[in-house]
Amino acid sequence: MPIARYRYIAVDGPIGAGKTSLARRLAERLDGEPFLERPGENPFLPRFYEDMERHALPTQLFFLFQRVGQLRELAQLRLFSGVTVADFLLEKDRVFAHLTLSGDELSLYEQIYAALKPQAPAPDLVIYLHADVDTLYERMRKRAVDYEAPLNREYLAALADAYARFFYHYTGAPLLVVNSERLNFVDNPADLELLVEHIASMRGAREFFNLGG
Repeated sequence: MPIARYRYIAVDGPIGAGKTSLARRLAERLDGEPFLERPGENPFLPRFYEDMERHALPTQLFFLFQRVGQLRELAQLRLFSGVTVADFLLEKDRVFAHLTLSGDELSLYEQIYAALKPQAPAPDLVIYLHADVDTLYERMRKRAVDYEAPLNREYLAALADAYARFFYHYTGAPLLVVNSERLNFVDNPADLELLVEHIASMRGAREFFNLGG
């Protein structure tokens, strides 16, 4: 199956889109390795969700350094491994930064990001998961992560819109846009197989997958 040409796949999308679940299942299906974010290691994140304006900069800088460090590891691992499926794209860091930072703090962040970004390898394929805000909110509530409790629909709506605008202009790698509303890749193996078949048949730089029409 020609999906083997994608050795580094990045899955991304707003909170609740299902990116970590898909990354795990896709890596398993392709006999590869999942490469996952570690948000629980960010000591500023719970405080950020309680007071975003006050804690946005340290939260974002921690994530930026963490993600760049992880991708350095990935660059070394790719020399010896097969398929790797990550549940994040480095550029997503700027999506969050522009949503939560402004003025001098955003300017400082951009300078640091510009200095660090060239060290990150580019993916062979990016999968962007999207869903409507109510679905994202219900999924977030269902997984019941303590520090996400303060998040509301308004923040998720702004985040989903920021992701949509980012990926509308994205050209950094072949892109598959997936409507995750009806895609149950955890409980329904057939859904995952349909997605894998679509990935294997991709020819364009930007394609769409919408299960059930």
